[in-house]
Amino acid sequence: MNDFIHALLSRRSIRRYRPEPVPRELIEQALTAAIWAPSAHNRQPWRFAVVTEQPTKEALARAMGARLRRDLEADGVPESTIVQDTRRSYERLTNAPVLIVVSLSMVAMDTYPDEHRQQREYLMAVQSTAMAGQNLLLAAHTLGLGACWMCAPLFVPDVVRGALALPDDWQPQGVITLGFPAETKDKPRHPLGESVLWR
Repeated sequence: MNDFIHALLSRRSIRRYRPEPVPRELIEQALTAAIWAPSAHNRQPWRFAVVTEQPTKEALARAMGARLRRDLEADGVPESTIVQDTRRSYERLTNAPVLIVVSLSMVAMDTYPDEHRQQREYLMAVQSTAMAGQNLLLAAHTLGLGACWMCAPLFVPDVVRGALALPDDWQPQGVITLGFPAETKDKPRHPLGESVLWR
């Protein structure tokens, strides 16, 4: 097994990190790997906001937590569950040394007069951005870092954009927590035959 395949198979989503900061050089190496992902029309719609300052992480976590609480209350979720969910979200965001908010921009993508094709163009931008995120996760792993993709920004893009003062065209897709790992994981995959058809 070559080193690259080993990296693919050994990467895990890490949610607990050691407290020491991540050198900017390592963050930039991971981001460089991210922007070399393939993209639709080579338009490179990905955008990244790197958050390392603790007050900013806390402000983002509080804003997202307030919206999460409001949504769960509207759903009739018990208070004990709301407290547990909002606390877990806050801790994951504020205990990570680095947050990388992954967004997409449609500015350079094609435009169409009909909704059907325009939606497909948007999905191509989503796929392109997700591939950049995967590159980032793999690069982080090979650099000795742990990382985890959180999809929460999809539910509150306006909150994330406002908390971080992102440009209006940035559409948050996820946040990657990043740091030196303080845990190990070994999660299996389903057998290949459950996911593949040969024709």
